[in-house]
Amino acid sequence: MLQQIAFIILTIISIYIFIQKAKKITRNILLGKKEDFSDNKKERWRNVFLLALGQKKMFKNPLVAAMHLIIYAGFIIINVEIIEIILDGILGSHRLFAPVLGKTYSWFINGFEILALGVLVVCFIFLIRRNWLKITRFLSTDLVGWPKRDANYILLTEIVLMSLFLTMNAADTLLQSKGVGHYFSSNTGSFIISSLLYPLLYSLSTKDLVTLERCCWWLHIGGIYAFLNYLPYSKHLHIVLAFPNAYFAKLNAQGVMQNMVNVQNEVIFAMQPELAPIESNSQLISSFGAKDIKDLSWKSLLDAYSCTECGRCSSVCPANISGKILSPRAIMMKTRDRVEEISKAIDKNGKYTDDEKSLIHHYISVEELRACTTCNACVEACPVSISPLNIIYELRRSLIMEESNAPQEWNTTFSNIENNFAPWKFNPDERDKWAVELAEI
Repeated sequence: MLQQIAFIILTIISIYIFIQKAKKITRNILLGKKEDFSDNKKERWRNVFLLALGQKKMFKNPLVAAMHLIIYAGFIIINVEIIEIILDGILGSHRLFAPVLGKTYSWFINGFEILALGVLVVCFIFLIRRNWLKITRFLSTDLVGWPKRDANYILLTEIVLMSLFLTMNAADTLLQSKGVGHYFSSNTGSFIISSLLYPLLYSLSTKDLVTLERCCWWLHIGGIYAFLNYLPYSKHLHIVLAFPNAYFAKLNAQGVMQNMVNVQNEVIFAMQPELAPIESNSQLISSFGAKDIKDLSWKSLLDAYSCTECGRCSSVCPANISGKILSPRAIMMKTRDRVEEISKAIDKNGKYTDDEKSLIHHYISVEELRACTTCNACVEACPVSISPLNIIYELRRSLIMEESNAPQEWNTTFSNIENNFAPWKFNPDERDKWAVELAEI
């Protein structure tokens, strides 16, 4: 009874803490501007199944994709067993589903154990790749400090959780074979992988086996709850957010830039005055582009929280490859850092107060923004449908249209477009003169 009470209290506290953090992240994302994604629901759900669940983009590198899929499947499928553990903890039962499922139960647990072994092997391989192999995207200064430690912590946690799961099953089935109490009543028989641990446990007494099984049980579920509440502070939040992020991904062609309607109309009316309305009902634009978090779309903030920090975007970025300071991964990480800083200020003061900082200049430099070629390589490479380019677009708009902060070469082009309706300094009336001269040759 005491164990049941302790377990119920632990469960309630863990879920409560997670829900509170989830609410805060939702609030942070909604600090961004409204944007409508209600179109083409069928195509959006297709993206969820192909990109988030099926990890379609990962399979551009089949070997790495297969290993990642093992970890992903292990995380999703093995945690189905957590349902039984939670119910056992609440009801005071042991292997609640075993009598219900009969022989099918052993098939399920054997499948879980094979996945657990796969997760163990892949986690060790990923630890080696991240820390000892010289893979360029893992050597970037973007990952210095916490980001690198975070990735290692998650891999080590997975190793520990899978080891506890297998050891718990080994001790449990040995106790069944000895006819001990409620363990014997489960009568599941041995399991494929955990039975390989028997030689390490034969020397233990029945009392020690019971202690080992109970310790592994508590540490396993405690580790799951700890992982649940660590997740919101980690890059591995993408495990959850990859699904809504894939659903709300933009469906238009990647080369299509989202124009500011009011500004676009000004250009149209300048070139075709007859289209201009006699009385304008358009609202005045208070700002252009984005200077800080509140000026970005909420989808861009969701992107920032969904970033896996894998570096695939930066590894294909031509600016980054050529040695420039721009890193699309860093753009997403810095955006998330800024959101978190504002979040702490809201928690402290009850509302956001100007801290005399902004995303531009204080987090992301002008040099980074100017280095972007807008080629969309980063968007194409991202496995969870993140678009660093949307953030770069908006920040550059603010730089140019709010601060008039652009290189002279750009200003010359802008001036020509404004005066001559083309990037070149030619009189519009003489623009087709070259064609006439060509015909005379």
